[in-house]
Parts: sequence; structure tokens; C-alpha cells
Amino acid sequence: MLNLRRVLPTGGGLRDEDWTRRHRLLTVILAVCAGGLTVFGAWRDEVGDPLILVLLMVTLACVVAGRLLSGRRLPSSFVSLGFTAASADFVMMCHGQTEAHFTFFIAVAALALYRDWAPFGMVLLATVVHHALFGLFDATDTYGHHSAQQHPLYWALLHGVAVLFAALFQVVAWRLTETEEARAQASLDKSQAQLGIAFDETPVPMAMISPDGLLLRTNSAYRSWLRLPDELPAGFRVKDLPISPVGTHPRGVLAELVDAPHATVLTRQYRRHDDGSILWVEVHGTDLRDADGNLEMIFVHCLDVTGSRLHEEELRHQVRHDALTGLLSRPGFEGDLAELLAEQSAPACVLYLDVDRFKSINDGLGHAAGDELLRALAARLAATVPAGSLVARLGGDEFVVALPGPLEAGCQTGRDILAALTEPLPLNGGHLQISVSIGLAAGRAAEQAEDAVLAADTAMYAAKRAGGNRLQVFSDEMRVAVKERIAAEARLRAALAGDREAALPVWFQPIVSTATGRIVGAEALVRMFTPEGTLLGPGHFIPAAEETGLVVPLGEHVLRLAVRHLVAWTNQLPYISVNVSPRQLAEPDFVPMVASVLAEHPGLDPSRVVLEITETALLGSAVDVRDRLEAIKDLGVRVALDDFGTGYSSLTWLQSVPADVVKLDRSFVAGLAADPRKSSIISAVLWLARSLNMTVVAEGVEDPDDWKALQAAECPSCQGYLFGRPLPASEFELMLPFPEAARPRQLAG
Repeated sequence: MLNLRRVLPTGGGLRDEDWTRRHRLLTVILAVCAGGLTVFGAWRDEVGDPLILVLLMVTLACVVAGRLLSGRRLPSSFVSLGFTAASADFVMMCHGQTEAHFTFFIAVAALALYRDWAPFGMVLLATVVHHALFGLFDATDTYGHHSAQQHPLYWALLHGVAVLFAALFQVVAWRLTETEEARAQASLDKSQAQLGIAFDETPVPMAMISPDGLLLRTNSAYRSWLRLPDELPAGFRVKDLPISPVGTHPRGVLAELVDAPHATVLTRQYRRHDDGSILWVEVHGTDLRDADGNLEMIFVHCLDVTGSRLHEEELRHQVRHDALTGLLSRPGFEGDLAELLAEQSAPACVLYLDVDRFKSINDGLGHAAGDELLRALAARLAATVPAGSLVARLGGDEFVVALPGPLEAGCQTGRDILAALTEPLPLNGGHLQISVSIGLAAGRAAEQAEDAVLAADTAMYAAKRAGGNRLQVFSDEMRVAVKERIAAEARLRAALAGDREAALPVWFQPIVSTATGRIVGAEALVRMFTPEGTLLGPGHFIPAAEETGLVVPLGEHVLRLAVRHLVAWTNQLPYISVNVSPRQLAEPDFVPMVASVLAEHPGLDPSRVVLEITETALLGSAVDVRDRLEAIKDLGVRVALDDFGTGYSSLTWLQSVPADVVKLDRSFVAGLAADPRKSSIISAVLWLARSLNMTVVAEGVEDPDDWKALQAAECPSCQGYLFGRPLPASEFELMLPFPEAARPRQLAG
């Protein structure tokens, strides 16, 4: 019995929507059959038979019962009974013809669609009862052969078994379908369980939302993130969530997800209702659609990106603002200035500020005090400039202010800044008086932003050269100077990128013995040939080289070329001196570079190479000058102090500089013969130099009387146009075999 139950279908396994669809279909078919029987009976003139009318009424009543009754078993059983009654009525109208009995077989196959034993059994039972009763009372119209007419009950049962066997394939199909569905359901249940675990246990907040905003399902991470209860009330919708969007969005997030044709990612800012905190949410929405493309639900997973957005905002703030002062940084200022110029048709003013003698303050009081001073200056600037102005620190002690308005407004702001700085700034519990140099320029369009800053920078340097603590407005003359500087930089870059020896030749000016006028050395001086063949002196490109840093590769080129000529003139020229710029001296690779140049010429005596360093370069250098000079001298190279007397020098200052040569500036030499005070200064320098084992070279000697005065003072060496101008290497070489050629013509002999 148990084995039989395993073999037979269970029944009743249809989903509600599938059962309803099939029941509706069978009910409609039964109603059509009732209508068809009525027409068929009227055509055959059989509707007058009371029994036929009763069966027809039973069929119609079963249609009504199947339509109105609730549940499954009862309405399906009435439909089954109705099909049996319709089949019996059809048999009676056909006077028991054998072919008419096939309707019972059709009915039982149709009722197998219910996949339920109640209607299936009802049609079998009703078939047997019909044949038994009608066989007893009207055997002739019920059975078409003598044996059935004689034994109607036996043949009724036999007919029911025949109908059952005829429906056997439906039963087998029913059972196989149940088996396949059970297997598919088990697989589906397993998959749903796995997906359910993945959905419910994942730490990412996820939800399933209907297109009208109903929350169909949420996972624990979603509920925990939004602080929702584990069981949401029925009808809970997106609008009921304890968060609301910040700002105005023309359309809600749900509407955007519903209208999106594909997977969408939206990032929005929300405010929590419980604590008022702000959070950023990245919503990933994926639409789930039916076979017709209609949206059924939206699967969303939410990422709380508040931390990363705050970090991004912090990074943007750090990029846009100076860490020391809190003002705008260079990138932030450049972007805001371009926007300021783009938003208005009127001009905007740019003021470029630089603290006068800030290096002295920084070195004297320390970097911490310098930083405190810059913060105090930033606060004073922000409080002084008009509201809405852009205030930035570009780096070091350089600040810039931009404000809308004509040059008159910029001039007034510049004067206000100078006036505000007449009050000392707080520093280390005390106060310090400072001054600034200010350059002013105007810009009119976003594309002029960089040019306006550059122009203001140029004007600021003009103010600084004029003594500082003043405002200088950019002029057309300065614009020409800027263009020339840019052109000089371009020419220098092209020369360094091409054939350096041809484009940047090194010329030589003789250094002679004061006593004899014979050449004892030479100073290497660089020149430049333009692509058009024009020869340019150092004044046309050295300032640009210093400002851009190109002086570093340029200085290395000059040193290498000068040393190469020195090696070629080994028996003719005692030494060559090469100028070194402050920028070169500050380079950490400078000393190793000099060492590599010497290493290329192993037979060269390093003392034949003299590096000239200006006194102002020593004072303004950011490196430890003494250590750097000692490292140079450790290579065997000699050091010369160039332009001595033009800066902050004093005779005692020579004692702190490890120099070998002192080059007296031309301002001490010109007119020496007629000025006793200059003679006294030179005598003092010569005395101190000899006591410190230094030698002296007097620069700018052009007058024979000055040469005689230097001879009288026993100055060792001289240099100047009196003995020779700078010459190309090929022409200078012609002077070397005949040292007397270097003497002035009027003094020879």
C-alpha cells in the first residue's frame, strides 16, 4: 500500500495562480459545452426530453458552483461533475451511440489538468454511476450490445476501469511532472537558501524594493545600518526610512533607479533623523524585469562612503589650502582666480607680496619663529583685504591677493596692506616689525589668470629692487622685460638641448701679473650664439638661467669646457677661474659634479682650477656655505671670493671664509690713483689677505694710472680691459705663447 502511494501522484501541488488559471479555463469550457449541448439538442429536437433537460440544468448548475464556490476541492469537483453530466447528456442526445461515449474519455483527460484526485475521482465515479443507473433504467440507449444490456452494473464498472486506463497516461504524466517539480523545487529551495544566507548575512546593506517604493525584503546589515527593527511593519516604504536627502534634487533616488534603463550607481548625501548626522551613500541599483520587460523590483545595495568622502574632502582641502597658514594654496588660488575672471566682465586685480629680508628673520630667529611670523602675517592680510578677496600663500614668504575691481581698487588694497603692517606682528610673546614689497597687475579673462600673477610677480621684484616696503604697479616696460626674459629662457633651453659647444662657447679674459703684465691665468666667461648667428653677452641669458635653475646645467657645461681648454694649455696657462652661481652652490650634487670633472683628467693639478663665488651668494645661500667650500677645497680646487666689497663685507669677515683668492670689485679700482681712501682700503685688504695666505686680483683695471697705483700697493694680479677683453678660445690661445702681447700697447717696452 505504501509502495502504491509512492507510485501514484500526490495531487494538489499546483500553485494558487496556476490552479486558478486552469480552473477558470475548465469552467469556461464547461460553460461552452453547456451552450453547445443546448444548440445541439435543439437542432436534434431532443430538448423536450425531461431527463436531457435535467442533465443540462445540472451542467449549468455545476458551471455556477465552479465559478462561485471558494477553495479548490469543492469547485473543482462540481466542474468535474458538470463535465460528466454534459457527457451523459450528449450520449442521450445521440441515443447511446458508441462514439458519443468518447466524451467521457475526453473529460477525464481534461480534468487531469487539476492534478488533484478529488475532481479526477469525481469524473470516474460519476461515469460509473451514470452507466450503472442509466443501464438499469434505459439499457438500450446506454449500451449498444446485448451483454451490457443484460449486466449493466458489471459493464458500468468495466466502463469506469476503461476510462481509468484511458487516463493512465495522464496519471503517469501527472506523477512524472510532480517528481520533476519536486526535484526542481528542491534545487530551487537549495539555491534560495544559499541566496538567502548570502543576502541576509552579507555585511553590505541590501534591500529589494518594488517600483512603487515598498520594501519587499531587507537584510540584517541594512536594518542595522539604518537602525531599523528586525521585523518591519507591513507596507513599510522607502519614504518611511529614518533618513532624508540633503539639498534639493529634482527627482528622488527611487525615481532615478526606476527610470534607469540599466544598472545605476548614485551617490547622495543624507541626514539621519535620530542624531542629525550627515552620511554619504553610494546606491547601486539593479533592475529585475519579467519576460515582457516590465520592472518587477529593484535590487539595491548601499555603501556608506561617508569616511571616504570626508577623506576626499580633507585631501581636497589640503590641496587647495596651505598647511601652515590655512590660506589658499597655489593650485587652489589658480583655480579660483580663473573662476573669478570667468564670472565677471570687469577686471580683477592681483597683488603679489613678498616679505622684505625674510631670510634674515628666518635665519636669525629660527624656522619656528619664521613659521609663526607667516601665520601672523596671513591673519593680518585676511583681516585687511576686502570681503570676497582671494588670499593665498604661494610658498615661502610669498603671498598673493586677488579681488574684483579696477587697478584703483587694487592700489587702495595695497596701501591698506602697507598701512596694516606698520603695526608690529605678534611673535614669540612679543612683537616684530616687518615690511613687504607688493606688485600689482590686472587681468580681464580666465585665460589671463597666469599672466596676471606673473605680471604682479614682476612688479613685486621691481618694488623690492626699489628698496622694498612699497607698492609697484606693473607697466608696459616691465611687460617687455618679462617677454625678453621668457625669450631668453627659450633660447637658453634650446641651446642646452642642442650643440652646447657651438651655441654656448666659453670665452677667456686674461688675468695678468700686476708687476709684469704677463698672463698668469684666465677667467672663463660664457657667451651665446642665437640660431640667427647673433652673439649675446651673459646679461641676456644669465638672469633667466638663475631664475629658472638652468644655470645648473649651464655652469656644468662651462666648467667642463674650461677645464678641457686648461688641460690643452697645460704649459702655457697657470690656472683658469670659473664663476659659480648661488643656485649651483646650493645643489647637493655640485661637489660630486666637480669631482667627476677632475676625475676625467687624472693628470690635472686641481689647484689650477679656481671657482669664483660672489660674496652676496655666500650670504644668501640656504646651505652651510663653509662646509660646502671646505668640501670643494678638499678636492684640491681653489676658491675665489668674487666682487669683494659690493655686499655686506668687512675685513674681519674674510677670516670666516675658506677662500684662496680675493677679487676686488671694480668700484674699488676705478679712480684708485686719484683717491687716497681707496688706496687705504686696498692696502688693508692686501695686508689681511697676505696674513691669511690669500692672493688678490684687482678687477676692472682700465686706466694705466690705476695699474701703476696697484703696482705701488703690490697687488699680485690684475684683470680688465687694459690687458684684454674676453676672447674666443682660438684667439685667446694666440696670446699664450707670447705673454707680452697681453701688455697694453702704450706700456710695452
